[in-house]
Amino acid sequence: MNLIKNITILFVIFSFLGCKNETKDVDTAPSHSATEIKQNMKKKKVVYQVFTRLFGNTNTTNKPWGTLEENGVGKFNDFTDKALKEIKELGVTHIWYTGVPHHDVITDYTEFGISNDDPDIVKGRAGSPYAVKDYYNVNPDLAVNVENRLEEFEALIERSHKAGLKVIIDIVPNHVARNYQSLSNPEGTTDFGAEDDKTKTYDVNNNFYYNPGETFKVPEWKNGYQPLGGEKTDLADSKFEEIPAKWTGNGSRASQPDMNDWYETVKVNYGISPEGRKDFNELPEGFDNEDYKKHFEFWNGKTVPSSWKKFKDIALYWTAKGVDGFRYDMAEMVPVEFWSYMNSHIKMENPDAFLLAEVYNPSLYRDYIRKGKMDYLYDKVQLYDTLKHVMQGHGSTDNIPPILKDLSDIEHHMLHFLENHDEQRIASPEFAGSSAKGKPAMVVSATSSTAPTMIYFGQEFGEPGAEDLGFGDPSRTSIFDYGSVPSLVRWVNDKKFDGGQSTEAEKELRDFYKRLLNFTINSSALMGDYQDIQHHNHYNTEWYNDKVLSFVRWSADEKLIVISNFNADNTYGFELQLPEDLVHKLQLKDGEYEAKDQLYNTYASTLKVENGKAEVRIDIKPLESFILKIKS
Repeated sequence: MNLIKNITILFVIFSFLGCKNETKDVDTAPSHSATEIKQNMKKKKVVYQVFTRLFGNTNTTNKPWGTLEENGVGKFNDFTDKALKEIKELGVTHIWYTGVPHHDVITDYTEFGISNDDPDIVKGRAGSPYAVKDYYNVNPDLAVNVENRLEEFEALIERSHKAGLKVIIDIVPNHVARNYQSLSNPEGTTDFGAEDDKTKTYDVNNNFYYNPGETFKVPEWKNGYQPLGGEKTDLADSKFEEIPAKWTGNGSRASQPDMNDWYETVKVNYGISPEGRKDFNELPEGFDNEDYKKHFEFWNGKTVPSSWKKFKDIALYWTAKGVDGFRYDMAEMVPVEFWSYMNSHIKMENPDAFLLAEVYNPSLYRDYIRKGKMDYLYDKVQLYDTLKHVMQGHGSTDNIPPILKDLSDIEHHMLHFLENHDEQRIASPEFAGSSAKGKPAMVVSATSSTAPTMIYFGQEFGEPGAEDLGFGDPSRTSIFDYGSVPSLVRWVNDKKFDGGQSTEAEKELRDFYKRLLNFTINSSALMGDYQDIQHHNHYNTEWYNDKVLSFVRWSADEKLIVISNFNADNTYGFELQLPEDLVHKLQLKDGEYEAKDQLYNTYASTLKVENGKAEVRIDIKPLESFILKIKS
């Protein structure tokens, strides 16, 4: 799905099948983050996203389009107590197990009562984790004993909790697999589409949109692509029976979608007509200021579309099993009113649930946080994209402070990352070509706000994602194919999880991440105030260079100066100034203060304050960062 997600972003910015979106003015929108931080968020959160089927796989064959038997697959049981302890000690608070719900796969499990999936509507051989086939069970690939796959995942939840980690899994609300069929529906629940009136294009309680009288046709393959790499099987015949044809997950209404559409999925109907009419209650004016309890009360007793209830039941099913939160795929393609309904129900069961959404349209951020009751959104379109440009050498750090200022009223809700399963690996030639170039960006990403930080498994080793495994593109670790992750295999070290085969560079990089992440989750200043000093030094000093970024973070008992050098070639020496208003806020009296780096404890300087003005000498090497703690 990552192949066309950027194109889809443009589509969803303008429409929910034609419905309008209200936006709030940035300067006048109310902020809830300060209260929430004081009440609930005493420390930063760190999310470790792991692609579950790849984590424990030590088979290094990595044959393009290789089968499970050829390339191997990781299991739930590979997350041993030792593995989870090491992840926790990396500085992680939450673990996002990606690819857990049962999605389409090209492996034969018919002996367990699971129907085979058709390669003509499956991406790759291991399948897309975002084409979910059964929301009430888990991917059979991940189980040692397929019959006990749900029990094996429940045991993983328990082990994760024992290790001190909260558990997050995916919910993909906008679409399901084209051949959705649950074998595990709890009593009182039915499959998506089971009660649909297929003679209608649209009905408020239909789960899907239809093209009555038309038959689905497999996409026309182009540019040499063939399912399974061209391997001939009984099912790979360019046919899939679906009568009538359903609309495709990215909104395509064609009975024969394009191969670049999300052809393996069907779009879920949330009660929005093809013309854009909302056939459900909308939230009252000003309701974005109300908490989740008021939102729950609002929906109590109201009639909502069938799809709303189905996804709510799914979320509560997993919540009852101990799952601590959800990551919602392409949440902005689903109306915000549904999220008010869904998330308020989850929060009533678990007020501390971690609710993370993929939303790419900045004009929708505040609605999805305030009306939709999301805890966190991806900060991709602004911060990630800007940091990427700086890391690649053609962007300026001057562009970062305005982003942080623009999002200041919702900064706590904007999760920061440099890698995830949709993005290129930092070390890949297509991104930065070097994991070291990620170091200053990671410091900025992790320390510039109170928001959670997320890293993607293998990021801490500088994994370049170079393998060509079939459907997936090199530069991204494939989410569609069976295979393994070389740098991770070396760290896993025959399931010892001790880095016994890691290179010295990989060990050094993991040490950097461990130092940084552990500092962030224990720092009170990083849950406190922020002030940019970039602008002041730009216009009041002679040394200024736009490849160096600096800012200050502080709380009542901790004061930090953060400096990162994004230049891979140059060392800089300069006197860094703190503006007078900041000196006053920090309550610094005239005198000298030690400023010591908290990452490696090897660099220290002296902050000199005189007549309300302050400066500190900085000598910073290429790609180096300091988190200087001011000792009173």
